[in-house]
Order: sequence, then C-alpha cells, then structure tokens
Amino acid sequence: MKISRAELWSGRALLMALMAITILPFISIFTTALHPSGTVPSGLEWPADPQWGNFVEAFNVANMTALLASSTFIVVAVVPVALLISTMAGFAIGHLHIPGSRILLFLFVFGLTLPFGGIIVPLYYLERELGIYNTRLAIVLPLIGLYMPFAVFWMRAHFVNMPSEISEAARVDGATTWQLFWRIHVPLARPPITSLGILMSVWTWNQFLIALVLVEDPTQRTMAGALGAFQGHYATNIPLLCAGTILILLPTLIIFILFQRQIITALLQGSVKG
Repeated sequence: MKISRAELWSGRALLMALMAITILPFISIFTTALHPSGTVPSGLEWPADPQWGNFVEAFNVANMTALLASSTFIVVAVVPVALLISTMAGFAIGHLHIPGSRILLFLFVFGLTLPFGGIIVPLYYLERELGIYNTRLAIVLPLIGLYMPFAVFWMRAHFVNMPSEISEAARVDGATTWQLFWRIHVPLARPPITSLGILMSVWTWNQFLIALVLVEDPTQRTMAGALGAFQGHYATNIPLLCAGTILILLPTLIIFILFQRQIITALLQGSVKG
C-alpha cells in the first residue's frame, strides 16, 4: 500500500511534535539546574552565569554515593532472581505446556491489572510483621513478585513460538528437561532475556512508591525513592532540586542510550510473537 505525501508529512509532523513534548521538560529542568541556588527561574531561560557547581552540591547534599550503592544492590538482588524465575515459568507454561498452564497464564495476565498503589498498604503491614520493614529486603522481595506477571508473560511469548522439533530432537539424544531448558532453550532465548533484564533494571532503578513507603532511611532506598526526601528538605531551592533530579535520571538515560537497539528489537519481536 503506497503512502501519500500528505500522510508521510503529517506523520513526520506528529512525531516531531511528540518529540518536542518529550524533550522540552528535560531541557527546562537542565537549564533551571544551572541557575544560581535559591532563585526561581522562569521558562527555558539560559542563565547568564551557569552554575555547574549545583550538580556537585546536589551530589554531596543528597549523599549520592550511598544512593548509588543502594540502588545497585537492589538492582543486582532483584533482576537476576526475577529473570531466573520468569524464564523457568515461561518455559514451563509456553513450551512444556504443563497441566494447568492455561489457568496459570490467566492468573499471570490478571496480575498485570494489579496497580502498585493498590497493594502498598497490605505490603506495609506484612513487612512490619515479618521484621523486614525499613530494610532493602522491603524493596527487593515485593519487586520480584510484582515483576512476575509481566516477566512470565514476556518469556512465555518467546517459548510458545519455539519449534517443538528442537525439543524432540534433544529428547531423542537423551536430554533431560533441565538440560533441554538450560543448554538449548536458554541460549536461544538470550535476546528476550537480555531485553527483559534491561527493562527490569530500569524499572527497579526508578522505583519510587515502594521505596518511599516501605523504607524510611533514604540511604536504603533507590535513587528515585530518595528523591522524595531530597525534595522534602530542599523544595524551595528549585535549581538544586532540578540538579538532583538530573543526577538521578542520568544513569537511566545512559542505560537506554547504550541498549536502545536491544530494547526496541525485543519490543517489536514481542508485538509480533505475542
């Protein structure tokens, strides 16, 4: 089907408008962060004397070194465990077709409808009873569980499209179910596993609500979760607050820029296979 010139240019204009709407807030935050501390800038005004030291001050004030260590620990604790569980579950549901796989898939899909905010209060009381409130485990354990519906659905979409002939040939050669999973299907599933790991890493790094409610110590939270405490102490210092926001967002932007090809490829594959 041939696309007309009007449709082509209207599509480009829409993309340009969406790009401007997305980028302008970041530009505004960046220019605001360069204004003198304590001032209230207006609009996208570039300061006459950019205060690059605001970033250094925000880094020291927010104790970014401790926040980086805490966020890294939480990501490393959440992502590998969630990847392992979701890959095994997706393989069992999508490729092995275990008894009750349809019901399990329905339950995982139903889990996609549960909002984080709707279960935060029960999690709060449960973790106080378990004695893990105000620790990093208070963030790690809920995130692993909350990621399962999407992660299992993602991996199931890959395994359900794998040819059964591969498994049958491996069975003939004497492969067990574990060998079939670990030596054959996991290497073939490396692209979706890598993309899912990147997505969950970004989501974990940017986790705000759970970290803010379930952990009181800002140094035990994620980078985004610590922004709440930073904002509470320095809400009137707009440039310093914007500088801290940029520092918190910077690792996520770097990860996306470095792995954007893998993320986009996996999303496109998911839209075709799902």
